[in-house]
Amino acid sequence: MLLIEDGVYAATRGSAAEAKMRDAMGQLKVYVLRPDMEARGMADRVMDGVTLVDYGGFVDLVTEHPNCQSWM
Repeated sequence: MLLIEDGVYAATRGSAAEAKMRDAMGQLKVYVLRPDMEARGMADRVMDGVTLVDYGGFVDLVTEHPNCQSWM
């Protein structure tokens, strides 16, 4: 799962979604788009176990996985 835009808040320590994210991380690898995290000033609050990726990493994830879905 790759979190982008305001979705990156879910991967921060102390967020309302932290418990649900930890549950999801038991089944899914969680990635966050680093530029979106940095733009929101939250890069220092990333939960342990979450992988930050740049735009190149975003492209790599899209090419590595057969399904790509985006919701807003």
